[in-house]
Amino acid sequence: MDGWERPPRAHYRDAVSTIEAPWQALTGRRYLLSAGPWRSLLYVVTALPLAGLAGAGLGTLILPWLAAGLRLNDGRALDGPLLFLMLLALALFAGFAPLVAIPLAAIERGRLGLVDRRPLQSAHRPLRADPLTWLRVRYTEAATWREVLYGAFLGLVFPVVVSVLALLVLIDIGFLVSPLLAASGTDSWQFGVFTVRTVAQAVPLAVAGVLLVPVLLYLLGLIAAGQAATARALLGDRDGTALRAVAQSRARLVDAFEAERRRIERDLHDGAQHRLTSLTLQLGMARLDVPADSPAAAPLAQAHDEAKELMVVLRELIHGIRPQSLADLGLPAALRELTVRSPLPVTLTVADQLHRPAPHLETTAYFAASEALANVVKHAGASRADLLLAQAGDMLVLEVRDDGHGGADPAHGTGLTGLADRVAAVGGRLLLASPAGGPTLVRVELPWQS
Repeated sequence: MDGWERPPRAHYRDAVSTIEAPWQALTGRRYLLSAGPWRSLLYVVTALPLAGLAGAGLGTLILPWLAAGLRLNDGRALDGPLLFLMLLALALFAGFAPLVAIPLAAIERGRLGLVDRRPLQSAHRPLRADPLTWLRVRYTEAATWREVLYGAFLGLVFPVVVSVLALLVLIDIGFLVSPLLAASGTDSWQFGVFTVRTVAQAVPLAVAGVLLVPVLLYLLGLIAAGQAATARALLGDRDGTALRAVAQSRARLVDAFEAERRRIERDLHDGAQHRLTSLTLQLGMARLDVPADSPAAAPLAQAHDEAKELMVVLRELIHGIRPQSLADLGLPAALRELTVRSPLPVTLTVADQLHRPAPHLETTAYFAASEALANVVKHAGASRADLLLAQAGDMLVLEVRDDGHGGADPAHGTGLTGLADRVAAVGGRLLLASPAGGPTLVRVELPWQS
């Protein structure tokens, strides 16, 4: 497995899915000897007060509906006061449940660190607005009602599960202390179907109690893992975290690509171009020293001419990687140079008081204009084009319009798909309007960064 290396366990743990991670500690062979059971115990115990408050509130609101169910089950009609209490309970739930669930969810996201070290981000949009706007947004967010659902889980389901575990713990404690109870002189003790009268009869129960301790610890971990998985599924930003990770990864790739392009440009300019220039000068000087009728004159002249042509090609290559005018003078100057070199007449319009954007935006806008003008020359059948550069709010806007026959389609391999990918890599978007018969308008919008 040359060149392949297993990632560190911590990195692998962060890479597993949302539901798998809380269960991972339970599968470890040293779980019982680790801090896992103690963390699970702390996580479950600290949830009990919150579950009690949530259960008390929900239980109070459910009582009228339970009473209505019992009445209907007995064949009795619902009277007016009971209907009023049912509607009142429903209104109170709809009105106050989100106000309780939002801070409860914030507490639960913090408590999750007891059993799952990965941070859990809130799915709520950040707001800096007046209270009415805050209420309107929060009551219409799906994240709020997922938190309400978690509150119902914590108040109704969680206490039942913990009660079952507590009952099993009490039974196990009875098994463990059964020899002491038998030795206390009491006539008999009843443990289910077992009747214990002597210490010898209690020993098997004590052994069973000892064997049940690891089982109960695993059940405790299972409950904690289940609650943590439920909290992560209902309280977390299920989509936004992934999207932010993708956006950050894409931004890092763009920065790395830009840095690599500048390195290649620098190496070509400072290394290959200088050495080729020196070679061309030496060939020119040798050409002057060799007589015209010498057998070496013709090959030397050909080598000199090819060296000069190669210099032009290399200069164009460096210019294509990143024009020097773009780095030195900025985007408007580079676009003016681009329009001068275009085989079609191009009118450039630059908005007044345009500040200089970030270097990666300049590069993206320049190559977007270059690709769009190249498409006009190759495919549009146009006689002229217009190029506009402006700043609209928080967007850097670039428009290329031509008077061609229109009908531009990214599926036809005109380079528009690659152009859209280049623009999307920096968080921008490309808009295309190209009806049959023309004209064609390509609009590039890039998020402004100075």
